[in-house]
Amino acid sequence: ISHPFGDHRSVNQAFPAGIPSKLSDPFLMCDYFGMQESSNPSTDPDDFPIGWHPHRGFDISSYIKSGIGRHGDSLGNREIFSTPGMQWMSTGSGVEHAEGGATQKGDFVQGFQIWINVPADRKLDDPRYGTVSCEDMPVVKLNDKATARVLAGSILGAEGPFKTVQPVEMVDFELEAGTTVELDIGKEMDTVILYIYEGGLEDLNEEGAVETGNVVLMDADSVEKRGLQMTTTLSSKAGIMLFAGKKLKEPIAWHGPIVMNTQQQIRDTFDELRSGLFPPKRVPWDYKKLNTFPESKQIEL
Repeated sequence: ISHPFGDHRSVNQAFPAGIPSKLSDPFLMCDYFGMQESSNPSTDPDDFPIGWHPHRGFDISSYIKSGIGRHGDSLGNREIFSTPGMQWMSTGSGVEHAEGGATQKGDFVQGFQIWINVPADRKLDDPRYGTVSCEDMPVVKLNDKATARVLAGSILGAEGPFKTVQPVEMVDFELEAGTTVELDIGKEMDTVILYIYEGGLEDLNEEGAVETGNVVLMDADSVEKRGLQMTTTLSSKAGIMLFAGKKLKEPIAWHGPIVMNTQQQIRDTFDELRSGLFPPKRVPWDYKKLNTFPESKQIEL
């Protein structure tokens, strides 16, 4: 459990708390949260409960299952999206962004913050952004009691909308009680992680039960081992996130919201932040104040 918001709100961290970054490669972080919204929606268009902060050197997704998503960034994006949905960024050379403030007080907010590393030679790419609302999220019906929401990669006959630099497959499984699901993982995915965020499994790959809150690092050393068979109990449904990816096997230098390969690159980034040169690619207006946006952009928003 960690407190990334700087207040009473807490999250359950599947990794790196449960699995160190060397083993979860290319996945850096997965925070899961489920809580009642404690504040009213923001009436100030420039007010975000999760305030402006920088990122560089990795891909990031805020996947929101319930509540209302809201986002602003240094590329000039201001978005509100329905759920289950997500906003994602390939942060590249750098972005600043802020989130939250659209969900009604008392409503339940549930979701994930997911970070994925990128190769050294792509760390300073131009940043990219995408918003995916509920109606645009691919959902695959596996059987009468099982559905899968494909977030990233090509799997189960669907293409996930989160366009990561490093090849990954990310799927949110919603399984009713008393069902079994089988699937194959992509041949190049030599990291496979399951996070059971709701309910539990009676059996995983014929090796026994897995309870709520557990994160499982599967044996994916060989192609033959890259398959899943999940069975729920007769009395409980399950929510399960699949993270499958191709390892980078590169050094990681990680300081807060910045993920690079060397400590010198971290120092250089903080020098840019102190000097006002970060982010290097941004819109020419003050992206933190909606009234400075071009009139045409304000009309769109």
